[in-house]
Amino acid sequence: MRKDNVDLICNIGELAGLFKKSSSLEDFLQTVVSIVAYHMRSAVCSVYLYNENAQELVLTATQGLSADSIGRVRLKLGEGLTGQALKELRPIREGAGNRSPQYKFIPGILEERYQAFLAVPIMRGLDRVGVLVLQDPVADYFDENDTKALQAIAAQLAATIENAKLLLTLHQLQENTLADLSAPVLPEATEPLPELKFLRGVAGADGIAIGQATVFGALEEVHHEPAPGEHWTLEDFHRALAKTEQQLEALQLQMDERLADVASMIFSAHLLIVKDSKFSGTMVNLIEKGMTPERAIEQVVSDYTHLFGNSANPRLREKVQDVKDLGRRLVRNLRPGEEGGADYRGRVIVARELMPSDILKLSAQRAEGLVLVSGGATSHVSILARSLRLPMVIVEERRLLTLPTPTLMAVDGDQGTLYVNPGPDVLRGFYELMEGRRVLERSAAEVKPVTETRDGQRIRLMANINMISEARSARALQAEGVGLYRSEFPFIVRNDFPSEEEQYRIYRKLLDELPGKPVVIRTLDVGGDKMLSYFPTVNEANPFLGLRAIRFSLRYKDIFVRQLRALLRAGVGTDLHIMFPLISSVDDFVEARAVVQECQQELTREKLPHLAQPKLGAMIELPSAVEVADELAEEADFLSIGGNDLVQYMLAVDRTNEHISDLYVAYHPAVLRALRRVVDAARRHRKPLSFCGEMAADPKMIPFLVGIGIRTISVDARQIPRVQQLIGQLDAGQAQSTAERLLRMGKISDVAAALNIGA
Repeated sequence: MRKDNVDLICNIGELAGLFKKSSSLEDFLQTVVSIVAYHMRSAVCSVYLYNENAQELVLTATQGLSADSIGRVRLKLGEGLTGQALKELRPIREGAGNRSPQYKFIPGILEERYQAFLAVPIMRGLDRVGVLVLQDPVADYFDENDTKALQAIAAQLAATIENAKLLLTLHQLQENTLADLSAPVLPEATEPLPELKFLRGVAGADGIAIGQATVFGALEEVHHEPAPGEHWTLEDFHRALAKTEQQLEALQLQMDERLADVASMIFSAHLLIVKDSKFSGTMVNLIEKGMTPERAIEQVVSDYTHLFGNSANPRLREKVQDVKDLGRRLVRNLRPGEEGGADYRGRVIVARELMPSDILKLSAQRAEGLVLVSGGATSHVSILARSLRLPMVIVEERRLLTLPTPTLMAVDGDQGTLYVNPGPDVLRGFYELMEGRRVLERSAAEVKPVTETRDGQRIRLMANINMISEARSARALQAEGVGLYRSEFPFIVRNDFPSEEEQYRIYRKLLDELPGKPVVIRTLDVGGDKMLSYFPTVNEANPFLGLRAIRFSLRYKDIFVRQLRALLRAGVGTDLHIMFPLISSVDDFVEARAVVQECQQELTREKLPHLAQPKLGAMIELPSAVEVADELAEEADFLSIGGNDLVQYMLAVDRTNEHISDLYVAYHPAVLRALRRVVDAARRHRKPLSFCGEMAADPKMIPFLVGIGIRTISVDARQIPRVQQLIGQLDAGQAQSTAERLLRMGKISDVAAALNIGA
């Protein structure tokens, strides 16, 4: 019978459906092994989870081995073929595994009847999670294609299995350190804030929001005492539990459809915890002993939060907010008929810190806006909030974290200001601003498919994309393609590196959204202020000058290869451009190009369809790249100027440092001259050149960019109508004369005066 492992790879990605059919953690894992065994036509499929503390693998689910072996079979790291696969972090395939010197005989599980053996390690980033094993009585049953299929499956299952492993770890913690469940939960005292009315902060993401302030993570803000005559029972609790599970499944399915590239299984931890019998079972026990359902929920959530927060395991610590959010939802759902009440509609979230995954969840639950308290937001948090259209302001006022409920708040993400308990006049002004933005958005229908200056000079307007959902906006706004897709977001919002298969689907979906149009995908750009929480990084004194962007990719070639293979496979039949970020020398580009060629050769050997002649480009963001722009233009298929970083590195100004933000001057004479040099180099070698950065949407700077000869500009999709209108008012010949005059100036003040900046 034919193995349909390709279909399996597609089907196994729909994990939300498996959750819906599973009643418990064990049931879920058993469903997984049954599905894998069926599609692979394998007699045995087993999942072993790795206990890091004990350094041993535990058989957690199996189809084909003795049922009573679950939980009983344990292997040390490196023990047997299964343990060896995890220790050496590589697939192991044996035609007759029971004859291998590494074979470990375990009596009573009936494993000796099987010959063919295939094991692949399950990894989350660099962490060991477990092993996925196939066995069959037919010798040499598994081949290279089966190995690759099982690796893809293991990668897709890793996130969910890691959450399962975390729950098992939690159960061990519960047995050893769980707090006294009879202790009362006391609400924290809140500090009155009568003097807080208006606060000026830093704009994090544009937009206007009005809503009730909700301190992120506070369980007590959803405290609902039963109304007079109302008494919540154990039956009410079970109803609330079922309703919570249904809501989470619906949310996950919505996010899988809306934001598949960055929101893959973001509610998996919620779903696993709510299905965990120990979590809900403890609540049931407390209710049966006389505690009210609400107090039982709050008590267990408090205990879980304590266990998670004090764990040495960083992945467990990350689940603190998930547990709090789950408790909040359960308490809300106790009240019959309060449909949707567990979401954040009509609420402005106030938080000390937000991870990218938090922002995704808040967006899914319809939060109105965000206020980050104390400390600057990293650029990827701001970009993500902008992409999700969540207005955000960053302020230094810590007392906002003790705001009582309800407190009305108005947030202006355009100006970086917020109002606490705004009066009628302020609210009226905010509603007028919101209506003005809606009118502007409606004007998007007037965008023309072709952008030209007043005197007929053609300018190509491309879109910057962070998430696939923005591609639809780009298409609606007549973008001529994607000038920059920031591929790091699927990496940043996850808890591990996405697999080749996951990346392939993301890139293919993006390319399918814009058929026939050029799409420039920038390879992974992490480091600086875009760190991966799951990747152990060195403590760099200046991360902006450290291991980031192409340096990271070339240092960790296995990660780079995974991304390039996915890009090449996804690019079949499309106009895909691959761009390398932070190129500092011709050598960087040549080395990166060589890796692409190696990937092409591998894919050819594996007979996998892929893009035969990808267009490869260099992003000009460093002074050193400006100096060798001629040589880069000769080697590369295209160039792109990364304006924001180029200004930062030209002027040695950290653009995220608020103390010196006034020194970040895009119109500095050195910057203007550097831009002109790159344009001239691209023109001499007849290579396409585009410009990405804030300057591309700045009314003061657009004439200069057009004047020096830039003919392709890439901006956020929502800025296309305004930028097109500005370009339509320009005279290209006049812009060239103005640019020549600016290039002769040596003082910032002279350029500012000429551009009427600050007037």
